[in-house]
Amino acid sequence: MATRILHIIPTLVRGGAEKQLTLLASNLAPDRYDVHVCALTSAGSYQQVLDEHGIPVHVIGKSWKVDFQAYRRLRSQIKSLRPDIVHTWIFAANSYGRQAALSCGVPYVVAGERSIDPWKTSLHFWIDRYLARRSQAIVVPSAGVREFYVQHGIPRNKFHVIANGISLNECQDRPSREELLAGINIPADARLIGVVARLWSQKQLKDAIWAGELVSAVHPHAHLVLLGDGPDRWRLERYSRQVHLDGRIHFLGHREDASCFFPHFDCLWSTSAYEGLPNSVMEAMAAGIPVVASDISGNRDLVVSGETGYLFPLGDRAALARQTSQLLENESLRQQLGRAGRLRLQNCFSLDQMVQHYDELYQHLLTLNPQ
Repeated sequence: MATRILHIIPTLVRGGAEKQLTLLASNLAPDRYDVHVCALTSAGSYQQVLDEHGIPVHVIGKSWKVDFQAYRRLRSQIKSLRPDIVHTWIFAANSYGRQAALSCGVPYVVAGERSIDPWKTSLHFWIDRYLARRSQAIVVPSAGVREFYVQHGIPRNKFHVIANGISLNECQDRPSREELLAGINIPADARLIGVVARLWSQKQLKDAIWAGELVSAVHPHAHLVLLGDGPDRWRLERYSRQVHLDGRIHFLGHREDASCFFPHFDCLWSTSAYEGLPNSVMEAMAAGIPVVASDISGNRDLVVSGETGYLFPLGDRAALARQTSQLLENESLRQQLGRAGRLRLQNCFSLDQMVQHYDELYQHLLTLNPQ
């Protein structure tokens, strides 16, 4: 009989954790696993992908940070499904989902910490520590995330590092570069610098805008393309006008076809202050595009500076602009770094490897005495 796994996550909107859950759920062997997905708050665009793979999605409808009615509905859903393993993703699901699973007597409980989370308060970490003691495993995408949580009192032996995985062919039917540029009103001779991120403080996108102004002073055909939305969008749009980037910066918002942009970027930027293992960097590498990224844990796991792209000191806008100028001036260098990045992704961060590692973890759990 197939092992029933229930994945619990706050939503299925387009985001890094949501993408990784969807890839994992869609690629686990159906003869070994009966996979269900539960969205605490609401569904989103990834539900369509799960539907196409025949994976049931259950939406709880959580409305508040503390929502006892939603917790009861979640417990009812878990009791109905009777999963062998509950695997939760991100803090809200890690707290609600693990506690509900434990109260329902689920034999094996796995949590997923996806990023370094400096926003957490002492109460958040107390909840993390309390539930960690009663969980069989905590999955993190990088050693940096593990060390962050070890420093906050969670035992090291609870952690399993499983790197994110990604397909090397994300967009099967992409437009030509000319079609894409015409569709977003950018000149055909433009050089495209891509940023794919949620528009909020973690991503430090003011650094990207400021560096964009520096690059454009030397490369007037350079255009900064931002894909994504978020609470800081209006502030960033105002800031871009203050640094005189009008016409050469493009806020395209949320795009369902974001993966089709990557092959047409000349380089991708990641200016984040902290990350787990960023999907946007992986997608650029999969597309053979060099990456210029802040030198932080997560980015450092992916980008080998000088071989697959460049790392710059966090917040050093001049270094970001200087390294980007080197790429824009040298097509052969861009191609060389892009090929090396794609090969590194294929060898170290493939989707097949990720799924295999999760399969090994689940099978290992099933050999343990249930709690």
